[in-house]
Parts: sequence; structure tokens; C-alpha cells
Amino acid sequence: MTQNSEQPKQPGKDRAQYIFNLTLAAVAGQVGFLTLCIVLASLFGGLWMDKRFDSKPLFTITLMLTSIPVTLIMMFWVVRNATARIKPVPPKKKLPAEDTNRGTET
Repeated sequence: MTQNSEQPKQPGKDRAQYIFNLTLAAVAGQVGFLTLCIVLASLFGGLWMDKRFDSKPLFTITLMLTSIPVTLIMMFWVVRNATARIKPVPPKKKLPAEDTNRGTET
């Protein structure tokens, strides 16, 4: 007889972990998309302003450098709001029958 070393699956725990992973992926996607939008807006805005005011790299460099703290602030804001919406899963209560069966082998 071989002993099965795998633990029984807990569907509630797996589902909670799956939902948590999806939430983290969604937050990472939002932060990445927001970062891309801010950087591209500062790049094209700077290029347009440089062309309009004939000041070649001044506005592009200034807006690109300004986009760094703006991106960090927006990233922290998105993550803070997303984590505030995550509700912790309460620990599962043990049944008295589970405690008495502990330590016995079947």
C-alpha cells in the first residue's frame, strides 16, 4: 500500500486564492496601463508644445521628468483604493469532530 502524500483539496481556499490572484492581476494591469497613458501623454504633449513654441527639447524633457512623480502618485492611489476594497476572508472555524479525529490515521 502506498500512502498518498497529497492533502485533500479545499475548494473554498482555492477559490479565495484564485479571486485574490485575479484581483492582483487586475491592479497590476490598471497600474501598467495608467503608467503608459501618463508617459505617452507627457511625451506627445511635450513634442507638441516644443513644436508649437519652437523650444525643441525643453517641454518634452520637463514633461517627461514631471511624469515620474505623477505616475508614482497615481500608482499609489490606485493600489490604495484597490486594497481598501479587498475584504479579508475570515478564518474557518474548526468543528469539534475535526479536533477529536486529529492525529489518528485511517
